[in-house]
Amino acid sequence: MSNDYKSKAFTAGNFSLILDDEGNQSTAYLKTVDGGFVNASIVDEPVGGEPTRVKHTSVASITPISCEFGLSGAWGVLQWIQESWNRDFSRRNGSISHADFNLNETYYQEFSDALITETTFPALDGGSKDPAMMKMKFLPERLADKKKSGTNINDKNVPGKQKKWLCSGFRFSIDGIDDMAYVNKIESFTIKQGIKQYYTGADRFPQIEPTKIEFPNISCTIAQGNSQNIQKWYADTVNKGMSDPKAQRSGSLEFLGPDRAEVLFRINLFHCGLLSMTMQPSTANSAEIKRMKFEIFVSEMKLDGESLTRG
Repeated sequence: MSNDYKSKAFTAGNFSLILDDEGNQSTAYLKTVDGGFVNASIVDEPVGGEPTRVKHTSVASITPISCEFGLSGAWGVLQWIQESWNRDFSRRNGSISHADFNLNETYYQEFSDALITETTFPALDGGSKDPAMMKMKFLPERLADKKKSGTNINDKNVPGKQKKWLCSGFRFSIDGIDDMAYVNKIESFTIKQGIKQYYTGADRFPQIEPTKIEFPNISCTIAQGNSQNIQKWYADTVNKGMSDPKAQRSGSLEFLGPDRAEVLFRINLFHCGLLSMTMQPSTANSAEIKRMKFEIFVSEMKLDGESLTRG
């Protein structure tokens, strides 16, 4: 076997993401990256009255790029998410580099005119010691794949140490409901941005345009003994059916640093209402704290720009 044919396998753990507005600097500490390849559609055509059929490729589409990242170097990504939620649909160009053990590039993908399609926040637990990671999915309008370039991704200032952000570092609040300070768990939630694809003329790839934003419900858990105000809110709005504007409230979800004092960033919540409340199953002789689970709908979310950190 010739040396030209042989190639060395390499680990899948070295990669970086760069957005156009960050210069030659890796955007964020990445835990995972996936997607960003072209899929072709197939056309299956009959030939007259014959049983033979002819197949050939037609238009093409790009699979969304998914990445899981931490806060280290994620300032540009958070700003992009902020703009998307504000319906200021900015498009980003950028690249993803894959490297070998020596951090030399082996595969390089360039993308252009990308729009965010999903943003997922981690499950939060006051007793957790796990590091927190966000997930983002975005769809490029154009994609170019390139083989080995020889560039060392260290030259792109890849964040090496993830800034400490734990799943236990959060503070939840709803106006007029002091109980929310005792919420101990919040389930993971995803904000979805609709994308419409338009095939025009002879172009094999579609143009993409943003459509509606879907803000999810938020599910929380709290000790039953600390939920009196939430139970009253539930009785007034769900049981008695109060649905006027007084039944809806604003609030926020703050993500905190390791000292629980620094606010890393904040999600402001608008026009929130209570949907349901249940008591977790009771078990005889159990020493566990009795807890209530409740779900809140949110009409709009905004990422607080003043709290974004460039670190």
